[in-house]
Amino acid sequence: MREKRKKIKEILSKSSVGERVTAMGWVRTKRESKNVVFIAINDGSTIDNIQAVGDTGKFDEALLRKVNTGASVAVTGELVESQGAGQAVELQAEIIEVFGEANPEQYPLQPKRHSLEFLREIAHLRPRTNTFSAIMRVRHQLAFAVHQFFHEKGFVYINTPIITASDAEGAGETFKVTNFDLEKLPKGEDGKIDYTQDFFGKLTNLTVSGQLEGELGALALGEIYTFGPTFRAENSNTTRHLAEFWMIEPEMAFYDLTDNMDLAEEMLKYLIKSAMDNCQSDLAFLDKRLAEEEKVKPQQERSEMGLLERLKFILENDFERVSYSDAIEILKRSKPNQKKKFKYLIEEWGADLQSEHERFLVEKHFKKPVILYNYPKDIKAFYMYQNDDDKTVAAMDILFPGIGEIIGGSQREDRMDKLKARMDQMGIPSEELWWYLDTRKFGSVPHSGYGLGFERMVQFVTGMGNIRDVIPFPRTPDNCEF
Repeated sequence: MREKRKKIKEILSKSSVGERVTAMGWVRTKRESKNVVFIAINDGSTIDNIQAVGDTGKFDEALLRKVNTGASVAVTGELVESQGAGQAVELQAEIIEVFGEANPEQYPLQPKRHSLEFLREIAHLRPRTNTFSAIMRVRHQLAFAVHQFFHEKGFVYINTPIITASDAEGAGETFKVTNFDLEKLPKGEDGKIDYTQDFFGKLTNLTVSGQLEGELGALALGEIYTFGPTFRAENSNTTRHLAEFWMIEPEMAFYDLTDNMDLAEEMLKYLIKSAMDNCQSDLAFLDKRLAEEEKVKPQQERSEMGLLERLKFILENDFERVSYSDAIEILKRSKPNQKKKFKYLIEEWGADLQSEHERFLVEKHFKKPVILYNYPKDIKAFYMYQNDDDKTVAAMDILFPGIGEIIGGSQREDRMDKLKARMDQMGIPSEELWWYLDTRKFGSVPHSGYGLGFERMVQFVTGMGNIRDVIPFPRTPDNCEF
């Protein structure tokens, strides 16, 4: 008779020799000699497999032929001391049941090394690999830690709209939402599409950010955060961009820029510590995987730090706070700039910093995480607090090794006249954002917030080079499978 199922993580960490258990999972490998069969089973609860060992004479040959890589099984038996290295116990198989077969000639995940590009083509199966099961468990832990962090601080979690009529960034790269029959679009006398006949009575799109609505929540509830999907219709096929991604966006009333920086630094350290405390075997595996990957890179492209070193680097250092103006002077005088090694040379104040500049500041100059603040207002969004110099805004970016910017935020402009003038200057129609302006009319307060791209965070913590490999089903140009 089958015992009640125990997860493999629990069997390996809490069960003892002599205990009778049932493990259920998918076969990773099967080896068979004349008298003994060895079956490695994984159920997704841990990166480690349990090895089931059985006497071939006890089992029907037809049954054992069904036990192939990819098949799902239940194995019941007694735990015995493991004869092999790597785990304390193995399962002496008494009963083997096959739930679902996997034809070895058709199953694409054979026990060999597969390229990440190939695995993206079979994203419905890739979580069964060590790499992607580890990434998904780390992703889960980080998501849980986000909610835990803000809950412990008394923040209110609010759900901002996924369908909106505003473009928070003013970038214009949005996915339109419509109920129209695209073969029969209604048009007005001017020949343009008449959106008053659409479902919402106006042109709408998928959100690029929950920030503006988040501010409304903060100006009533004090401290809020959003954590939801956002969408960008940017035709960009890079390792850093997705069309659908998740954003963490806190907004806090009565916070100035310094308060904002303090919270963001504390949150990043909290998330990383949570992953390191709860995902030790997964991160050890990903650390080893990254080290192997680094070996085949050209010397100049190799990272100086391993994955676990990089995570400790964040936890063990206070973030260096540097004004944009000081950073520009450092970069102008730097060797890579003077010797024209930067792809984008820094020549004057006002330049928009690129990843290579951000990484130089973190990895070479300060050798610690960096928070840059007080950016030129001409390269930042309309809602940022305008400083007295009339040249800069109270913006801040947090820079990490290997990745550059990981968080962007600012103190928000709370003065109606300044905000309205800036919107007019940037051509943002104030009548469409009347509700946003109302919060500056009725009881406005200093307030701040920031955005953390969740996939960027998962990418940093797992050491993956491509953002498409840290989300279960990536959405990119020409790719909407699964």
